[in-house]
Amino acid sequence: MRKNIIYIHTHDSGRILSPYGYDVPTPNLKMFAEDATLFRQAYCVGPTCSPSRAGLLTGMYPHSNGMLGLSQRGFGLKDYSQHLVPFLKNTGYHTVLCGIQHEVGSYLNSQNGAQVIGYDENITEDNSEYAEDELVKWDYLNAHRVSDWLKHADKDKPFFLSYGLFATHRKFPKEEKNGINSKYIMPPYPIVDNETTREDYSGYLKSSSWFDDSFKIVIDTLKEEGLFDNSIIIYTTDHGLAFPFSKCNVTDTGIGVSLIIRVPESTTKGEVVEGLVSHVDLFPTICDLLNIEKPENLQGVSFVEMFNNHQAEVRQEIFAEVNFHTSYEPTRCVRTNMYKYIRHYDEEFLKVNISNIDNSPSKEFYLENGLQQVVKYRESLFDLIYDPSERNNVVDDPRYASVLEEMRAKLQEHQVKTSDPLLEGHIEIKESWKVNKRECVNPSSKDPNDYVKSEVKQC
Repeated sequence: MRKNIIYIHTHDSGRILSPYGYDVPTPNLKMFAEDATLFRQAYCVGPTCSPSRAGLLTGMYPHSNGMLGLSQRGFGLKDYSQHLVPFLKNTGYHTVLCGIQHEVGSYLNSQNGAQVIGYDENITEDNSEYAEDELVKWDYLNAHRVSDWLKHADKDKPFFLSYGLFATHRKFPKEEKNGINSKYIMPPYPIVDNETTREDYSGYLKSSSWFDDSFKIVIDTLKEEGLFDNSIIIYTTDHGLAFPFSKCNVTDTGIGVSLIIRVPESTTKGEVVEGLVSHVDLFPTICDLLNIEKPENLQGVSFVEMFNNHQAEVRQEIFAEVNFHTSYEPTRCVRTNMYKYIRHYDEEFLKVNISNIDNSPSKEFYLENGLQQVVKYRESLFDLIYDPSERNNVVDDPRYASVLEEMRAKLQEHQVKTSDPLLEGHIEIKESWKVNKRECVNPSSKDPNDYVKSEVKQC
């Protein structure tokens, strides 16, 4: 019988978790990683919530599958039959949703999402009584829902179970947990270290601890019910942390993601894989793991051989994009092991799209210190060997002229191959999309003047 698939996913976690070397209270995830395959160079296709998840779950880039922005702002897939859930259903899988989905409407409305996507069951706990900073408790209740379901699951029928957590999304929980003290922590790069940012980051640590407790419940139940060694267990997140210069940025702090997968018969359990992989590759990899024929629309490549050879390499570059988060910010990048090339297409606004940064104390600190004057470059090229922090733009350095042309060509080839709409000009904003003006500061603004209507782009 085919393996079950358990897909566990957090919000806004990047790689800032203990299996990747950070002092973050996630010991149960670390223990899981030690018996699974950990991917050190995994990247999302878009560092915003819905586009990232849609890319993973369709095996297609956001500009191809239609998820150009956030589902709660009116964006959606062109064809929900291309989603992994109906695909697996058609091959005999029973499909179950618990918690967050981010491909249909509000991510807190699981019932609508489950119906549109086509899950067989939705076992999500009601969240209507929880304030946003309490939703980690909802995650915990959902972990118990998953546990109860697993205890009564039909062991003779393979299933796909998606367990989506609110953690580590803002707002962060207020309650103290596990002795986290902001005096003795260090905010991750590229956030400046001061009292404000340390206290803000301590909220992320509290949220990650809640996630880890919930994760343990699910993993323990899988083991207790004899399902652990008959299941492919996937843990990942959508993109980088909800801090300035991470989420909604195509630098590695935005597109770098945790990806930890346990395939029972793999010989790379407990190994670290260094080869480049993309979220868009997960769908074809699942197909190969299950010996299912791949649909023709997939745009990723299978990395199934990495479960038998931790030194395998399946691709030479990865691609990522931004179209819309709260405001329109058309951006593309290509990354190899050595170089990163970034292109911003809104050449009339080469500043920070501030509403695309989630509101937070850290954001307020940067606003008080000149964030609105910070500029972006139309093109950037970074030497990732000597500049892994992506701060020294060598696009005009003649020593990198041949590299620049090669990276431009790689991106152009990708855009042509995937029919990127930016090749034809700016993306037209539809009336059904909620889009902030690019000058807007507050993504949640109640002022109608902070939003655009139907036009080609903000001017």
